[in-house]
Amino acid sequence: MANGRVVQTADRILGSRQLAALLPSEVRARPGYRALADAVRKLILDGRIALHVRLPAERELAEALGASRATVTGAYDLLRESGYVRSRRGAGTWTELPEGHGPVGAHLLAGSGGYLPDGEPGIDLAIAALGAPEDSLTEALAWAAPRLPRLARSPGYHPFGLPDLRSAVAERFTRRGLATRPEQILVTAGAQQAFSLVMSLLCGPGDRVVTESPTYANALDALRHARLRTGSIAVSDAGWDMEIAESTLRQTVPRLAYVIPDFHNPTGLLMPQEQRLRLLAATRRTGTWLVVDETIADIALDVPAPAPLASLAPRGGAEHVVTIGSLSKTHWGGLRVGWVRATAKMITELAAVKVAADMTGSVLDQLVAQPLLEGLERTLPPRLAQLREQREALVAALERHTPEWSWERGPGGLSLWVDLGEPVSSALAERAGACGMHIGRGARFGVDPGTFEHRLRIPYTLAADRLDEAVRRLAAAFHDGVPLAPAVERPHWVA
Repeated sequence: MANGRVVQTADRILGSRQLAALLPSEVRARPGYRALADAVRKLILDGRIALHVRLPAERELAEALGASRATVTGAYDLLRESGYVRSRRGAGTWTELPEGHGPVGAHLLAGSGGYLPDGEPGIDLAIAALGAPEDSLTEALAWAAPRLPRLARSPGYHPFGLPDLRSAVAERFTRRGLATRPEQILVTAGAQQAFSLVMSLLCGPGDRVVTESPTYANALDALRHARLRTGSIAVSDAGWDMEIAESTLRQTVPRLAYVIPDFHNPTGLLMPQEQRLRLLAATRRTGTWLVVDETIADIALDVPAPAPLASLAPRGGAEHVVTIGSLSKTHWGGLRVGWVRATAKMITELAAVKVAADMTGSVLDQLVAQPLLEGLERTLPPRLAQLREQREALVAALERHTPEWSWERGPGGLSLWVDLGEPVSSALAERAGACGMHIGRGARFGVDPGTFEHRLRIPYTLAADRLDEAVRRLAAAFHDGVPLAPAVERPHWVA
């Protein structure tokens, strides 16, 4: 099983070679028992090894690593003591999470009132999203209220989505330069469900897929849990390496490629048109489905919003392109409305997959979404102005508190991809967590284990004073005089 895939076999047993392949190269080369325990713990926390999976026997793993059995025994002992595995004589050693562990994110902060035990407010930067625009949401609710009774007289099942909302989404694609009919739209419960449905239809366990690296962490989680073999296309501060991308596509012939060309998450970069054309052509040559995530396409801060990538294809040349989007970033993540744009035939097939798991979406959410989508050109500019101000506040805070860190300012998006200058991201996130700071450590966004340990994703979606306080706390954790070293992380949910 290749790096980047979640390990979750039908018989729930992880082979020694499988585990060895998932470990970072430095652990495989010189496997000390503490380093081995830390590496396995991180794989469990990142979801690369599923819970309740049986680990290899000590002797077998020692042979696969070329290590002593005592090394593996010591590592398993540490994992047992910390609650990451349990063992029973004659039954083996199985993965689990320590008591009380769970995802750390905004929902847990809110559950505790958003405060630390000593009463100090907590700050959550694991979520790159704004709160709802109250005026627009109030207006949309007022618009929806008199229309709801008519819809309530029906059974309420709309597996493709409300017809008027499908038409509104199609019309917006058409205005942006990609002619679209309502029958080419499937309404979903957010972009994440849209992506999961597309994966379920197009891919099976063991299929090859390609994503950018770094990329959206929750998309990586979905790929791993679907047991897909993941390859990567490098995205650096300079942008996409299209020669490597074309070579990777040509050599691996993946079933699916997932990209975020518009204000890429987490870097904020915008893919140039020439590279978009090359990507379209390369995926068409290899017969690869190209899934384009447009969730952040409207968050254009310094340049005009781009046209849909599929609009650049010659007539009939974009049938292999599937576009997904949502209202989560432009409006509110609590409004679970997203969509898929594809051929009418694929939309029918996707609807059949959707019905098997989710008979219909929320009629009320979709009804509220229609005026929000139709009024986007009016309501979006003040949101973008707010984000520009908050981005400047974050940059000023970084320059003031952490001048040794570096970053590139992308022309859009919701976050900065900050270079710490040393591979301490996970340890810093752990230390900051003790100070009420929750943040997306770089490794969460990498396809391969151990990558981007020198990076943090820092969103500018909070008010300026909260951003300054957040960076101040990060700087204090970074500069507290105790050298940072790899630490035992708590799982971080990011969006």
